[in-house]
Amino acid sequence: MTAKLSVKEKISYGLGDMASHIGLDNVIIFLTFYYTDVVGLPAVFVGTMFLVARVADAIVDPAMGLIADRTQTRFGKFRPYILWLALPFGASCLLVYAVPESLTLTGKMVYASVTYCVMMLMYTAINIPYCSMGAIITPDNSQRISLQSYRFFLATLGGAMSTFLMMPLAEMMGGGNKLDGYFGAMAIMASIAVVMFLLCFLNTKERISAPPTHANFLSDLRDLVRNDQWRVVAALIFFNISFGVVRLGAMMYYVTYYLGNASYFMWLLAAHIVGKSLGSALVKPLTRSRSKLSAFTLCAVLTGLLSMAIFFVPAWISLLVGMTLLVSTFYQVTTTLMWVMMSDVVDYGEYKQGKRMDGTVFSTLLAILKMGMAVSGAVVGWTLGMSGYVPHAAQQNTAAMLSIIALFSLVPGVLSMFSALSMRWYKLNDATMKHINQSKITPEHEPERQATLHTQESA
Repeated sequence: MTAKLSVKEKISYGLGDMASHIGLDNVIIFLTFYYTDVVGLPAVFVGTMFLVARVADAIVDPAMGLIADRTQTRFGKFRPYILWLALPFGASCLLVYAVPESLTLTGKMVYASVTYCVMMLMYTAINIPYCSMGAIITPDNSQRISLQSYRFFLATLGGAMSTFLMMPLAEMMGGGNKLDGYFGAMAIMASIAVVMFLLCFLNTKERISAPPTHANFLSDLRDLVRNDQWRVVAALIFFNISFGVVRLGAMMYYVTYYLGNASYFMWLLAAHIVGKSLGSALVKPLTRSRSKLSAFTLCAVLTGLLSMAIFFVPAWISLLVGMTLLVSTFYQVTTTLMWVMMSDVVDYGEYKQGKRMDGTVFSTLLAILKMGMAVSGAVVGWTLGMSGYVPHAAQQNTAAMLSIIALFSLVPGVLSMFSALSMRWYKLNDATMKHINQSKITPEHEPERQATLHTQESA
């Protein structure tokens, strides 16, 4: 029987994602404003830089996965990267907010491009091993769900810290100088993130031992594509992340032009963060009464229906705050279970092909996730542009207004329904995963294993 993970280890593992979100959420929410309104970079340049860097980062992900899969140290396979890269990650976040005031505009653009790309590279280098580690801390499905619940609850707290403390810290640290203020605020945030990563390293343990793979890159990719459950989860991830990016990307436009009050953004954002915290806590009790497939499908459908319903409700902020809270709660359940399914794909691939590829599986799925972020983020801009949206206009035209409302409600709702539909082809239910984790891949059991696989694939 698999040993039960301690609360200390679950919290320590979650601190790793909390550290990541302190850095990443800050970049997503504040960096555009910092570049355009504090540093003075052209908005078109900033948008293009983000898109190019994010696509390039998605390409780099599989390379990091391949490196991690070929690592073997006395600290384990993935844990050492948490130790080695904690400080470089914190430093890279700080450098992003250290644009020298003395540089010319061209110099600032070059500095921003280099430091942003370095920061994203450091994020990838530490995040791929961190995510992969979740699959080898425990093979037990119930423990994995609990581990991911702790992880995403703490990740939400990290995002909340970054969201609500950055501006007050910047004002306090800057003394009227915005450049110094943002630098000082990020120095505090980055230092906290480094400590959290180190605690994650110290208090976690890799329990599934897998020798470093020596297969070539093309062989790994070929086996990956043959893994039918990798393809299903890749589609699920694309739709799931696109829901969040489209909805959050449209939120500021929604409150500014439809609700007519930009200050409502913080109300909806607070409801979103509280909902994510509730959703992380809800996963474990929900999966006690039903399978993770059933729980995911139910919550994805509820997320989609509630999101689409927002298109038809009155523009009452109290009602919208309540609906946002519910949407974010159910959406966080699907996001948490999505990461459990990634671990299942690793186990299934090892069972079916006799080769464990934690880093390669997680890195390629994260590449799909980032491509989903890039595409869905661009869709928001393209939709607004084609609808005739005019920035800062006192009143948007009818087409633009409908597009804004749809981007906040109907479009993400449909994406969530596609996410639920993806589960039609997901076959790694609780019984199947229990059988896989109890099986030994040895020559004498190989005929039995192949017969089981043939039966599953026929079904």
